[in-house]
Formats: sequence, structure tokens, C-alpha cells
Amino acid sequence: MEWKALNNEADLDALVAQSFQKPQLIFKHSTRCSISSMALNRMERAETPNSIDFYLLDLLQHRSLSQKIADQFQVYHESPQVLLVQKGECVYDESHQGIQMDEILSQLNP
Repeated sequence: MEWKALNNEADLDALVAQSFQKPQLIFKHSTRCSISSMALNRMERAETPNSIDFYLLDLLQHRSLSQKIADQFQVYHESPQVLLVQKGECVYDESHQGIQMDEILSQLNP
């Protein structure tokens, strides 16, 4: 799996713009949390579709960006958490042990 770094608001704006072309997935990761590490590892072991861009947000380094994402997409912040963004909107979010690639893929809108 190839993660793109999500480090600032410009990256977030680009992600939202790109979501009109193909789905974008944000993984909010806490490097100090064993559950987050387990979820990240599970994602990395899954077969990765080319139809989605994958972004990794380090919560410890970019806490304010994480809050902006929660506000912008009107989702409650959790860690770990994935958000699937299509056509500028968050169409799916999940956290903790619920983070599963097959569930993410089932949420894709044509």
C-alpha cells in the first residue's frame, strides 16, 4: 500500500478536489496507540485497489488538521479512524476494530 502524507490544509484541499475524480481515503493514525497500529497493519495487509487514493494523517503531528477534517466533514473525531471522501463529501467513516478494507470497498459509489 502506498500512503500519501496528509500534512496541511493545502493537502486536504487537494484531496477534496481529487475526490471528484476518484475516491480518497483518510486514515487518522495515532503512533502511540496499539489499536491504531493494529488497524493500520490490517489495512496494509489487505489487497489495495487502484481505484482509491490512500492518505495517512499522523494525529500527534497534525492535531489541528484532524479537527478541521472532523469539522469539514461533520464527523465525530476518533482514533484510529478512516473517512472515505467522494465528490467532496464524506460518504463513510469508521473507527477502531471496524476498519476493514472490504467494508470500505462496499461503500464506493459509482
